[in-house]
Amino acid sequence: MTNFFLKLPTRQIHLIIFLLVGSLLGYAAYSIKVLGLEACTLCITQQFFYCMIGVSSFVAFLHRPSIRISKLYSFFIAIFAIAGAWISARQVWLQGLPEDEVPLCGPPLEYIIDVFPFADVLNALFMGDGNCAEIPWQFLGMSMAGWSLIWFIVIISLSLFALLKNYFSN
Repeated sequence: MTNFFLKLPTRQIHLIIFLLVGSLLGYAAYSIKVLGLEACTLCITQQFFYCMIGVSSFVAFLHRPSIRISKLYSFFIAIFAIAGAWISARQVWLQGLPEDEVPLCGPPLEYIIDVFPFADVLNALFMGDGNCAEIPWQFLGMSMAGWSLIWFIVIISLSLFALLKNYFSN
């Protein structure tokens, strides 16, 4: 398997990341529209980071950059994935708290955006509330936040592999 990735050009690794993120965002849209799940603030923030990763990897794929610029794309993809992993890890942590330690549920995000200052909106997006501790969906015993954390780690690994592949090829 490692030999397979060693033969892949960095451009194709960026395409794999883009297709992976597109699939994940597609399933997120399916789970909201068809399954009727509501996205909490941490879920929305994770989707934002998936979008940033998707756009960066798509541009890296289309751009056909030099090795130096390709390193930069891989670096930013890794940074976005690390931020997303932190958000999803926080949600997994919130979901694992005992019921009496879960933070209180806050108002809907639309209300927070309309009424509160920008700093409070950012706090809601990055820290979450009691709504983020709910587990409405599980697959193989893990919540959607747990799976999101795994996928962010996969993306981090792929982007670091692309970064190091470029590093050693220079």
